[in-house]
Amino acid sequence: MTLKSVLLGAASLALIALSPAVTLADDLKEFNIGFQKNGVLVVARNQQLIEKALADEGITVNWIEFQAGPPLLEAMNVGSIDFGTTGDSPVIFAQAAGADIVYAAALPAKGRNSAILVPEGSDIKTLADLKGRKLAFTKGSSAHNVAVAALEKAGLAYGDIEPIYLTPADGGAAFSSGSVDAWSIWDPFYATAELKYGARVLADGPEILGQTNSFLLANGSFATQHPDIVKQAIGALGEAGAWANANKDGVAQALSDATGVPVEIQKLTAERGEFTVTPVTDEIVATQQTVADRFAKLGLIPSPITVKDIVWTAPQS
Repeated sequence: MTLKSVLLGAASLALIALSPAVTLADDLKEFNIGFQKNGVLVVARNQQLIEKALADEGITVNWIEFQAGPPLLEAMNVGSIDFGTTGDSPVIFAQAAGADIVYAAALPAKGRNSAILVPEGSDIKTLADLKGRKLAFTKGSSAHNVAVAALEKAGLAYGDIEPIYLTPADGGAAFSSGSVDAWSIWDPFYATAELKYGARVLADGPEILGQTNSFLLANGSFATQHPDIVKQAIGALGEAGAWANANKDGVAQALSDATGVPVEIQKLTAERGEFTVTPVTDEIVATQQTVADRFAKLGLIPSPITVKDIVWTAPQS
């Protein structure tokens, strides 16, 4: 299994316009951040907090958008971006493929911003009813983990469903047209499906998983060569997270401005969101190891991995 086989190839076209940014420390002129239009990075970008933190360094901050975590990490692996955030699963697939990526910090949450959805009139009433049905999700994403964990909870095998691997946008189209029976997805696509399509929540993240995590990640070579830049970015994002937790309406407006998604939908996204940035603790590593072991057991990654092997520790200054 190669990195490309587990990541979304379509978004790789974005890499054509990007070039590796890892340079010697005294030559660093740009800091390239991969982001999705959700979460704490949108807040930080809106308030230019990382730009302000790096202003004295004379470093230009570039923001490169991705629709999902897997292609973001493909770009990070090759050095086209230096830093970014994803949910729990993309980094596991990337580590299994030998990617040059490290965990820099965590965003622990209760998983309220993810769910498995079915149409309002669906005869699927329990997770066990997914047997024999088409379940859509983005391969290698956090929604993939939610789907697998849901099957475990229901006593079903992975082969008991028909997995339909779709990007979030294509998943939304398939769900709204009735081409799939259920959809594992995250906000704001989750909120959009609820409020626009009348989707019914079959089970949400807290019910399926309990504790879950997203992560701030860095290209491993970049983090080694430029630890102070990574530390400053994490600090700025910690500031953004503290503001976001206290200003959910402001978060909703920032997300709406960034995405064009109506603010009413983003209010639901923001209300479910958790934005606190923390170190990657032993407890978080253990939770992430459970996710990795789940994928290894199913043969979805080529061999078991040890999550702690790529946890970055900032050098003491």
